[in-house]
Amino acid sequence: MINSSFNKIAVWKPLLPWVGTVILFPAVVYYTLNGGKFTFIDYVNLLIHEGGHGIFRILGKFLYTLGGTLMQLIIPGMFVVYYFINKKIFGTQIFLVWLGENLLNISVYASDARAQRLPLLGGNKVYHDWNWLLTQTGLLEYDHTIGWFFYITGVIVFVAALLAPLVVGESTDSKLNLDL
Repeated sequence: MINSSFNKIAVWKPLLPWVGTVILFPAVVYYTLNGGKFTFIDYVNLLIHEGGHGIFRILGKFLYTLGGTLMQLIIPGMFVVYYFINKKIFGTQIFLVWLGENLLNISVYASDARAQRLPLLGGNKVYHDWNWLLTQTGLLEYDHTIGWFFYITGVIVFVAALLAPLVVGESTDSKLNLDL
């Protein structure tokens, strides 16, 4: 009887790393189809974005302006690296999804550089980050292409999140490792 139970567990053990993929798949599909439109998580991302401006302010106007976007990538990226190094598949997946969602959000902001239709925190007293950045670099006419670049990169990150069990080293633990 005990041997029979052990064999049942052994059959399912290779599938355990994929539980996170099953859990996160609906979110990935939702965010991909949503196309970067504002969702509840973007309230957190907005705080991180604005904080990035403050952190990068001392490095000049270009990095100050880019700093919001940089922090939207740096914060989830740090968690991805931490969980990847510590071989935590589910943690890696969660933060890859957050990183991908930020990339989709950034794609909307970058694509809006010429039109400037998005409401900005601060109203008319502030300038559009991506309009200023792309104007300074002579790339303003490519705002939609740059937006698509961020969107496609976000989708690639989503795919990486779903396929993370293939890359992230498997825990030696026999239990389901969904801990963060």
